[in-house]
Amino acid sequence: MKNKEQLSILFENDDIIVINKPTGVSVTADRTGAADVLQLLNAQLQPFEPIRLVHRLDKETSGVMLLAKHRDAQSRYSRLFAKRLVPKLYLAIVNGPVISASGSIKDPIARSRRNPRAMHVHPRLGKPAQTLWRRLADFGGPTLVAAQPITGRTHQIRIHFAHRGMPLTIDPMYGQTAPLMLSAYKPDYRGKSDRPESPLIDRLTLHAYQLAVPIGGDEGVACDVFVALPDKKFLAAVKMLAKHAGPAGRGAAFDDPSDLDHILAGRPLDFLNR
Repeated sequence: MKNKEQLSILFENDDIIVINKPTGVSVTADRTGAADVLQLLNAQLQPFEPIRLVHRLDKETSGVMLLAKHRDAQSRYSRLFAKRLVPKLYLAIVNGPVISASGSIKDPIARSRRNPRAMHVHPRLGKPAQTLWRRLADFGGPTLVAAQPITGRTHQIRIHFAHRGMPLTIDPMYGQTAPLMLSAYKPDYRGKSDRPESPLIDRLTLHAYQLAVPIGGDEGVACDVFVALPDKKFLAAVKMLAKHAGPAGRGAAFDDPSDLDHILAGRPLDFLNR
């Protein structure tokens, strides 16, 4: 049986490791003192060389993440990320209304002067940033979207959606902190009198769903697509909202009902056009 501290490995070869990072685990050491991704993987695998970072995910963002086993692999794959040759697709639950079926956000992003840990949109000082998105399901308030960041700015998806009036449903830095409760969206909800309602989800509603990696770390070659199945809380929120919120019937809230089947099974979704 897997130790609670072990990370889920999706793929491994002589060069790289692809994991499904849990929410709440930092990719580097932070002020809490809790073990980070590198410490957990090095303890779990006891590799000949220490595992190396190639890219980053926010601490509260879960999902697919690629790491290198040695310096040469770190250099090759870091170069691919820098050249934007590793497409990434995220799932996000946002607050509507999301009127359009899809869109492209090109708001420039800069670090906030008021809060050095936060980012904001700044037309003059911001660096170019682009996020493509597609609405997957409208739950009559919360909306599930697929987001593909073309650039890789800090907190890009979070700040882009917040700036456009559709912040993540739960985002302590750029939106609300209240957990997502089924009673707010299911008209005939009846709780149990002996205990309070449990939230559908109470963490950042963002998950790195898939990553397309050029085989061998070479440019201009076919990609392997790695998919990280969302955790139980995220999947439960999607399933319960699909069943009880918005249009009645399983999958009826989805623009394309097959997307729900793909997500529940952890199968790849289509990347978005640039």
